[in-house]
Amino acid sequence: MGITRRWIGAAATAAALTGAMLATPATASADANFYDPPLDLVGASGDVLRSGPSDLSIRVPSPQGVFPAQGTRLLYRSLDATGEPSAVGGTYLEPSLPWNGPGPRPLVAIAPGTQGQGDQCAPSKQLNSLVSYTPPLDLFTEYELLSINTMLLQGIAVVVTDYDGLGTPGHHTYVNRLAEAHAVLDAVRAAQSLPATSITPDGPVGLWGYSQGGGAVAAAAELQPTYAPELNVVGAYAGAPPADLEATLSQVDGTALTGVIGYTINGLGEAYPELRDLVDAEVNDRGREMLHSVANQCAPETIFRYGFQRTSDYTRTGEPLSVVVDRLPEAKDAIAAQRIGRLQPSVPVLVQHGTMDDIVPYGQGRQLAADWCALGATVQFSPNTTPPVLPGLAVNHALPLVAGMPEAVAYLNDRFANRPAPSNCGAF
Repeated sequence: MGITRRWIGAAATAAALTGAMLATPATASADANFYDPPLDLVGASGDVLRSGPSDLSIRVPSPQGVFPAQGTRLLYRSLDATGEPSAVGGTYLEPSLPWNGPGPRPLVAIAPGTQGQGDQCAPSKQLNSLVSYTPPLDLFTEYELLSINTMLLQGIAVVVTDYDGLGTPGHHTYVNRLAEAHAVLDAVRAAQSLPATSITPDGPVGLWGYSQGGGAVAAAAELQPTYAPELNVVGAYAGAPPADLEATLSQVDGTALTGVIGYTINGLGEAYPELRDLVDAEVNDRGREMLHSVANQCAPETIFRYGFQRTSDYTRTGEPLSVVVDRLPEAKDAIAAQRIGRLQPSVPVLVQHGTMDDIVPYGQGRQLAADWCALGATVQFSPNTTPPVLPGLAVNHALPLVAGMPEAVAYLNDRFANRPAPSNCGAF
């Protein structure tokens, strides 16, 4: 109960801060060349390639420094979907408030939800502006500030990854299991290697993500034992994780978020170049235009331009993309390779999912939790029963994020306090 009250107080402070700072401009911006990777990417995963100051758009000077946090923009080394070195952007946020919980200050790695595919959508850029606008329809605000400030106002340090190819050269490999997991875990390594912070290399780490971020966290949780075993990850929260892309493809088609299917196709082509000719042979001119356009858009513009359209409008045969994929073994295999739930996380995980989610099917979140339980993982599965509201508008995808935050925050705080992790395996 005390944790819940503390979270409500933190959320209220965040809301008040947001209201007070609406007109505050950012004072730090990235150099135009910051995101250009060095020619030589030798080194270890998580090595910081470049860093610089980064001011949150919502902040207040205080005697203890900038409230709620001083930011550091990062360019760090990671591995892409094929295991090749890549440069990934991110932001580390050093809280101005003390950590009043037990043990050393924890670090939470936030895996963002869908931002878009254009380089301008990278969270490390968006965090510097309350609202950004690129004509004619690209109006965007960094909604992950809600999750970020919820952590900072408890004195928890935060690192936010941009993911592979978002802000840096190449297409963002949207919902690619390996690239996203690597980016999340290497962001932790990069943050822990920074000088003059209040976190330690062996300090407790939590993973947090919803939607695309939920999938990234889920993938990171199950890869951490082999990819980053040295990290002291004590718990993970995965909300509405797209663990089965084929099932998500069928459900998202024709909704407000139809255009994110274009992100997925572009990302698969970036990770698996052999698929590009295959895709080009199956789409019509309208489909090619859509794929080209969304590659340079943030999510709001993609919604405005392509919401409620059908993928059957983009294929040469007039078939839905899900049908096309069924007869293309190479594409089906590439999508199947993104399936999450085949490896056992060694850390306890909270999986939340709305029963009426109109974008990421509820069944796959439940199946992910069941798959992990069968492997012996410690899993708490929490369904959200918000009734259907304007189906297809993604309202029932977004509402469970907000409704589930108190439980998710309490869950990670309990892991930081070394309390026994709950598990309801076998009960759902």
